[in-house]
Amino acid sequence: MADEYILLVCDDVPHDVVLSDPGVRVMDVVQVVRRLTGLSLWRSKVLATQFPAVLLAGVPEEDAAAAVSALRDAGARAETRERPEPDVPRH
Repeated sequence: MADEYILLVCDDVPHDVVLSDPGVRVMDVVQVVRRLTGLSLWRSKVLATQFPAVLLAGVPEEDAAAAVSALRDAGARAETRERPEPDVPRH
């Protein structure tokens, strides 16, 4: 039996939220990272200080934009990136 792949076409392309630089108000950024990811304070601090870091992966565009806005309000540099389309063989 041959393997068949089905490619689903969605209206919303998944996005990643990438932290480029936490800025000078690191603890404010850590609090935002903690709120966005649900991680502990310690893990949020580690994640915020090891940049560039993908904070959220595969979220809808609206959620990614809201997360980037919250990070920028805290003084960080962050951006959204579209996830690349998976390499699926087509027949």
